[in-house]
Amino acid sequence: MPADLTLSGAGHLPNHSHVFLGQEHATFERRIGAVIFLCGAMMALEVVGGLLFGSIALVADGLHMSTHAGALLLAALAYRYARRHAEDARFTFGTGKLGDLAGFTSAIVLAMIAALIGYESLARLFAPVPIRFAEAIPIACLGLAVNIGSAWLLGAGHKHGQEHPHGQDGHGHHEHSALHRDNNMRSAVVHVLADAAVSVLVIAGLLLARGFGWLWMDPLAGLVGAGVIASWAYGLVRDTGAILLDMNLDRQTAESLRAAIESDGDHLTDLHVWRLGPGHLGAILSVATARGRNAGYYRERLSQFRSISHLTIEVEQQG
Repeated sequence: MPADLTLSGAGHLPNHSHVFLGQEHATFERRIGAVIFLCGAMMALEVVGGLLFGSIALVADGLHMSTHAGALLLAALAYRYARRHAEDARFTFGTGKLGDLAGFTSAIVLAMIAALIGYESLARLFAPVPIRFAEAIPIACLGLAVNIGSAWLLGAGHKHGQEHPHGQDGHGHHEHSALHRDNNMRSAVVHVLADAAVSVLVIAGLLLARGFGWLWMDPLAGLVGAGVIASWAYGLVRDTGAILLDMNLDRQTAESLRAAIESDGDHLTDLHVWRLGPGHLGAILSVATARGRNAGYYRERLSQFRSISHLTIEVEQQG
């Protein structure tokens, strides 16, 4: 017998919201401004100092910081645009993914800069130049201090922003880490942390070059830094690309949804779960039932999944 197909509306209310921004969106937007100023000033100092004092690793660190300043600016613009257009009807599922798009873009630029730093470091490795250590080392140390301060400022807000309530679906920690992560702020935090690591390499390379006359240690530090940048860029492209392509990043949530429906004798014939923004999931599911249940029944049954902010249910009545 053909099934009787009934479609439900989506959401919890007739005029439900499509604003899927993270709870700390406004806080993160404000914090990034101060860090942009710090990174921009330090970037200029390191590049100019490295060129004047002959340290390619210092120039590399400055160029690396330039990517951070650019990425932070991109993150700030993404936060602003997402907030101003959060209720724009042209965005079918809101602007919650704009931060992931910004992170993906900054990662592509970061990979290009890593290639440039690697090329320049190789050139200096085979053709070393004199280094003015007395000027280069203090600038590198100052850069490290700026990175640590920036990481503390962003990291404090980032950690707080992850501490959101989560649904009672039996896997709180997994949902907490996968769903509430703000990849826009994450990209800013890891940019600064990566630059701090490169600053440590620069200082180590300069100290060894000065102490033992190993001028090759300076470009070697640049090569290692390029590898660190490239590795991080790959990870960010992988994670943000998965979200932009609507991959199901939390299979446990999907299985919990399936169990909640099928444990009562019905059959889930289709299921789609994807991330709409930090802390927000969208779900579309189709249920085959012979018990005369409607979409409201299943909506109530799935109300325990608090991370699902947009729910569409299709009910197939089987004779």
